[in-house]
Amino acid sequence: MLSAAELADRLAQDAEAVCRHYLSAGRRAGNYWLVGDVDNNKGRSLYVRLTGPRAGRWTDAATGQFGDLLDLVRETCGLVDFRDVTEEARHFLNLPRPDPLSSRRTDAQCSAAVERPTAERARRLFRMTGPLAGTLADSYLRERGILRPSTHMALRFHPACYYRDLVTGRTSSYPALIAAVTDSAGEITGVHRSWLDPAGGGKARVDNPRRALGGLLGNGVRFCFPVNAPIPVMAAGEGLETMLSLSHVMPGMPIVAALTANHLAALRFPRGCRRIYIAADADAAGRHGIEALSRRAQAEGILPLVLSPELGDFNEDLRWLGPDQMTASLQAQLVSEDAIAFLP
Repeated sequence: MLSAAELADRLAQDAEAVCRHYLSAGRRAGNYWLVGDVDNNKGRSLYVRLTGPRAGRWTDAATGQFGDLLDLVRETCGLVDFRDVTEEARHFLNLPRPDPLSSRRTDAQCSAAVERPTAERARRLFRMTGPLAGTLADSYLRERGILRPSTHMALRFHPACYYRDLVTGRTSSYPALIAAVTDSAGEITGVHRSWLDPAGGGKARVDNPRRALGGLLGNGVRFCFPVNAPIPVMAAGEGLETMLSLSHVMPGMPIVAALTANHLAALRFPRGCRRIYIAADADAAGRHGIEALSRRAQAEGILPLVLSPELGDFNEDLRWLGPDQMTASLQAQLVSEDAIAFLP
């Protein structure tokens, strides 16, 4: 039986056929296949190398996702269990080459697995989780200074979440903190996975201990967000722990973690929004996300205000300076009526 790495190599030998089958909305441009995303939407954000020693390697410039063609099969088919991924890959390798003149795949060309979008895969994974309280994920966040994580319904725990090394192809499982990514209506469109060290030593000792899955664009992990109600004031930022830290000292503030700078830039504003506080990030990508979101907010008549940490990020402020000093720092940055409403 072929290993995961061998399956990926076999797929890479006919990378264009793989792309035509699973990413039929795309097109070839030179040595690359271009498409919008792993959900097979039109665009140019995701590119797959078709030739040379890196054939089959792909990257989505908008989301930061990357991998080999086995990962691409997993993402496009919406699969959770690795055995389903390998079964789908073997099924494809036994199929005749798809017609290169065909611009769209048909029902006859697809296995049943291809029908499942990544959002459904994310929802399926979230259904497999349990409550956060008393788990390794609960302890992990408490050690990061976030003392009431189990009050957030968006956070769950998976005791043995599947993990695949993108370089070696090796598969394993680790306990994981799972966060639901939702749209403005509260529907789960994706998940964010943080794999943890089973011995309690923080994040799992793997190359990529954090990965997102599903429909992130415009959405995010939401805390204290009423569903289908006007939200005049909110806060937004990138990292999960950064925004949980802000929620710790402003428990009544609607807060959303967009997870990446690109997704922060594309965040959809809730109905009735008048002010948005944007948590600063020190790196260049973070500044890009802040600037882009600020421009979009101003264009829609929303006042953008930037919140800056005293240290590297707000989780460092919470852990090293303490909630009282963090609260004092935020009080000086919030509009006075918001400071009264949301700070203790």
